[in-house]
Amino acid sequence: MSELLVELSQRATDLSPEERAQFAERLLESLEGDSLPEIEAAWAAEVQARIAAIERGEARTIAAEDVFAEAGRLCQ
Repeated sequence: MSELLVELSQRATDLSPEERAQFAERLLESLEGDSLPEIEAAWAAEVQARIAAIERGEARTIAAEDVFAEAGRLCQ
């Protein structure tokens, strides 16, 4: 581990939980790189199509508490 990484890690632990979360978000965003416009456009279109399907009653939805309960049962 480089000296800079050790120093940054130590200094990051001195931050408040909120500041550490913000710092982590910035680090993760820096790893994502530049998205291609066509990929972003495709995802935006997919989101809109899914919203429209839900609004038309064509999509099967599951309540979050049911999803989490099932996940809890599967992880036991």
